[in-house]
Amino acid sequence: MESTEGQRGRDSSSSSSGGGSGVKRSPLEVLMNQIRRKRTATDRKPLGRLLSRNSEKNLISEEVETERKEERKPSAADPAESERDVGWGRVCVFLQRLGKKADSKNLSLAHCDLTATDLLELATLLQFLPRLEEVDVSWNELIGGCLRALTSHLQQVGGIKALKLCSCRLNADDVIALGEALGCVPLLDVLDLSYNGGVGDGALQGLLGNLHPPLRELHLVSCQLNAADASALGGMVSALSTLCVLDVSCNPRLAQEVEGVGGFRELTSSLSHASSLSTLRLQACGLTADGLDALGGSLRYLPSMRELDLSCNKTLTGGLSRLTSHLAHLTHLESLDLHLCCLTPADLDALIQVLPSLTALTELDVSSNKEAGAVIHPLVSALPLTQMRRLPLNSCSLTEDSFTALALAAPFLRSVDVSWCKVVSGRLALLLDALQPSIILELRLSSCDLTTDDLRHLAAVCRRGSLSSLRVLDLSYNGSVCDDGWSSLFSAGGLSSLQDVDISLRPLTSAPCSAWLPALLSAVPQLLALTRLALQRWNSSMQERQQLKHRLRKRSVLLEWDCSGVMSSSKLTNQESTEESQPEE
Repeated sequence: MESTEGQRGRDSSSSSSGGGSGVKRSPLEVLMNQIRRKRTATDRKPLGRLLSRNSEKNLISEEVETERKEERKPSAADPAESERDVGWGRVCVFLQRLGKKADSKNLSLAHCDLTATDLLELATLLQFLPRLEEVDVSWNELIGGCLRALTSHLQQVGGIKALKLCSCRLNADDVIALGEALGCVPLLDVLDLSYNGGVGDGALQGLLGNLHPPLRELHLVSCQLNAADASALGGMVSALSTLCVLDVSCNPRLAQEVEGVGGFRELTSSLSHASSLSTLRLQACGLTADGLDALGGSLRYLPSMRELDLSCNKTLTGGLSRLTSHLAHLTHLESLDLHLCCLTPADLDALIQVLPSLTALTELDVSSNKEAGAVIHPLVSALPLTQMRRLPLNSCSLTEDSFTALALAAPFLRSVDVSWCKVVSGRLALLLDALQPSIILELRLSSCDLTTDDLRHLAAVCRRGSLSSLRVLDLSYNGSVCDDGWSSLFSAGGLSSLQDVDISLRPLTSAPCSAWLPALLSAVPQLLALTRLALQRWNSSMQERQQLKHRLRKRSVLLEWDCSGVMSSSKLTNQESTEESQPEE
């Protein structure tokens, strides 16, 4: 053994000293070296065990990860689910292109400039919206004449409850296509076709026989409806026992009498079948005294009526008594709108006689009827004052006595509107002192010739906190107020709930605002609820305008301030000095 070790040492030393020259070995030595190498590798047991354990762990983790990936993969046995996911992705891409967010229940595409191609693509996507409940493609005028592309796919969204197609330039063919498809949406309860002139002139016949319960709301505002359409509408209403809202406003030919056509009288007689009707709007429909007579005969069958709008029908003047004798049947009536109807003293007397029977009334609008100004005292006395919320009297030629009578109702009103009534000038304190804190929400005093003292008193009321709940303040067209009046108002505070402020000047006038603008700038941070500020025709420098915009820069406030009011500093100074040199009137 020693000779072997010595030999191995000599071999090693000779190998190293030989400068790489190899020494010849016997076959036995070569075999022994190979055996030693194998033994040395197998003797490394700790490292071998560690590597084997890590290998086992890695192998197990790889198997688990593989199983998880397989679980995440869509099952080949459920291709329908995969198709739905792809379809929903297409819906999202389509809506994103139009600047809208995807909603599986509400498809709102109003004001999107949709084309016929867009409408066709939308129709193909309906199959991926099985939970859809509302479709609104209003104000897309380029889809007129192409509605069939959409309606032919409505059977894929049979759960639709609301369909809105306002101002889409629909024509008679579109109405027919819609009528044929309504049977595919049996749950429809709101249909709005307003502002489509092509729906009228007889085209409404295309819906006859296709509207059924549970339809609750039908809106046909400004659709050029005529007497023939009124007859067709009467046939529809007869079949709609669930109808709650019928709005056919702004159809001036609707109530015209045409020989041989039932027209409006046929429509009003059909209302007896709509006992659930709670809202009837007939604004600007050309109503006459005869039309009121026909309408009055149906009111006894409408016990649920809560809102009746007959406004802007100047042709009913002198005939209101033919309706008021039937109004007593509407024991639940809450809102009656008769503004701009040219009511005569006889009409107003007839109205006053029936008011005590309308015990649920909360809103009465007789504004823009000049004769109303002379009967405010008996009118207010006949109203259920403690529950009244709105009594607009703008453009009613109020007198001093009638303005005083209004103060009796003011403590209960949430909205006060005496715009265009010059009697308010110098007497605003009488009205303001009658207002109750935390009740009044709107105060409209446009074109009332308000004085600086009026605004000072308004500022004092604000300072007391009596207008802390006020949301709308309209002081427009009151150019006679001096700078001190505006400054006192904006410095008063107490208007933290204010959302809408209008202090614009009347057209063709202008005035500088530099004297009171700092007070407004200081008040803006306190007006936390502000959403609209109108300063039309007030002159300012560019720097002042930028200061106000800077105060509003991080808030969603609509600033209405025309660019014509921008003036250079020198021009503004010259105008101010010129006004100061002019004598007071």
